[in-house]
Amino acid sequence: MRRGIGPILLLLWLCVPLVQAVPSFWLTLADYAGISAIIAIGIVVLTGMGGITSFGQATFMGFGAYATALLTTQAGWSPWLTLPVAMAAAGLASLVIGAVTLRLSGHYLALGTIAWSVAFFYVFGNLDVLGRNDGISGIPPLRIGSTALLDSRSYYPVVWIAVGIVFLLTRNLLDSRIGRAIRALHGGAAAASSFGVGLAGMRMLAFAYAAVLAGLAGWLYAHMQRSVSPTPFGLNQGIEYLLLAVVGGLERLPGAVLGALVLTVVNDRLQDLLPLLFGSQGNYETIVFGFLLVLVLQTAPAGLWPLIVDRFSRHAAAHPGGGEPLPNRTLPQPGALVLQAEGLRKVFGGLVAVSDLSLELHAGEIVGLIGPNGAGKSTTFDLLTSVATPTSGAVHFLGASLSHRAGPAVARLGIARSFQHVKLVGGMSVLENVALGAHLRGRAGPIRAMLRLDRVEEARLFAEAHRQLARVGLAGLEALPARSLALGQQRVVEIARALCLDPVLLLLDEPAAGLRHAEKVELAALLRTLRDQGVTVLLVEHDMDFVMNLTDRLVVMNFGAKLAEGLPAVIGHNPAVIEAYLGSVA
Repeated sequence: MRRGIGPILLLLWLCVPLVQAVPSFWLTLADYAGISAIIAIGIVVLTGMGGITSFGQATFMGFGAYATALLTTQAGWSPWLTLPVAMAAAGLASLVIGAVTLRLSGHYLALGTIAWSVAFFYVFGNLDVLGRNDGISGIPPLRIGSTALLDSRSYYPVVWIAVGIVFLLTRNLLDSRIGRAIRALHGGAAAASSFGVGLAGMRMLAFAYAAVLAGLAGWLYAHMQRSVSPTPFGLNQGIEYLLLAVVGGLERLPGAVLGALVLTVVNDRLQDLLPLLFGSQGNYETIVFGFLLVLVLQTAPAGLWPLIVDRFSRHAAAHPGGGEPLPNRTLPQPGALVLQAEGLRKVFGGLVAVSDLSLELHAGEIVGLIGPNGAGKSTTFDLLTSVATPTSGAVHFLGASLSHRAGPAVARLGIARSFQHVKLVGGMSVLENVALGAHLRGRAGPIRAMLRLDRVEEARLFAEAHRQLARVGLAGLEALPARSLALGQQRVVEIARALCLDPVLLLLDEPAAGLRHAEKVELAALLRTLRDQGVTVLLVEHDMDFVMNLTDRLVVMNFGAKLAEGLPAVIGHNPAVIEAYLGSVA
């Protein structure tokens, strides 16, 4: 991630009120923009990185605002003491709401956030303790010593210091093991799960983090306005917060700040200028504002910040790889039974994808799983790694049953895989994608990440990622965006990511697809080296020359069932196999 530009601009922005010529009106707008920026930063984490679309962030802002309003006006608390309570109130509300809402996906999830946003708007407006639609007034101002922060010029530093702290903590969080897991939710969830990322936990973390930031924004808003009512915490405002994050750049933290500034100023100016232009009062700004948003989204779909910054900087800087090596797991003795599948069967409706398949894999061998298209090979991979649950049958790995184990638990045992269709996180660099494979080899949590106390561990994880990229022949490509690589290179990146898990068993789904001849030779040499080091390899591949010259044993599937098993030379002359591939005439 880019580090330098955003913090520098924030630091310069803090100096604005020192210029006495700046009118208080503009500082008031900047205060509102700063509060919006805090919410938008949370939306970047939640939606831009985590892929969770929420229209309800204004509601969490309301939880924070009403919490401090109640405590300061009715319990006599100091406003500063209510800050952690306001953030906690929003966070706890998000845990309750998220426990229900995050079970949904796609547009149902977005509709769910709309539903509870509308519901809580009416809750805020109908509870006597919250003042119903009139809200709560008389909220005391923030004080620094004996000085009350009553005007926009004195309140400005508080708002924008908060923005700066939130920006830095969020940047640190995203530039960490936990941050990579959150970013993998958007486009790489299946792969992340197979390398030990608990998807439900990461989704809840992103949801709660964005809510806590909204609670902070609500606290700032309440003590700036000195009154709260339901209107600023409704669905319309929630939609506006999401839009300003989109306009600024949904996948960039500085974009959240830029979007908040631009849209706050533009919206205000339109309210003043359009009535003069049309000669009458009306909500013209809403119409023009909508047209401007459509124009921005069509000309800069990634947002304004990438449109500006990407002209000068194309690639993220690579992380250094100078950490100490990670400890390696002890591999089974050569020839030891590693995996045993018995009577595997998978039925989708009336389709039998896998039929009574039995399979054994031993330490230090390369086994090929081949068959015509639709034979059930990829489904078998999913059954062996608990991505799919078998209709019947069982899989044991090193004596432990894989039944009812989720992807992270399977990865923890030492099973790594690649996918038939490449599953990299396009918005992350090559190095970060590979480091995701080492997720289970780190321990730092979100708090350590935000405070940057995880740097030693991060250095070790990235050193491992550097080592595996060099091992597969992709050294020098670390800083490139993963989506910029050719398909064959992306498949090799997936192998490097799998090796970062330090696997006992490596399952590769069509690893040679898209590779040139020289690259296939290098891949075969790598797999032989892994076999000699004790790693067990099971691969699906359609390149018969590659398979025949590499594998120790072949298992042939057809129509979901095992057709044949044996040495490559024997399988190559098996009439049943030839017929399955070429037809009975051949």
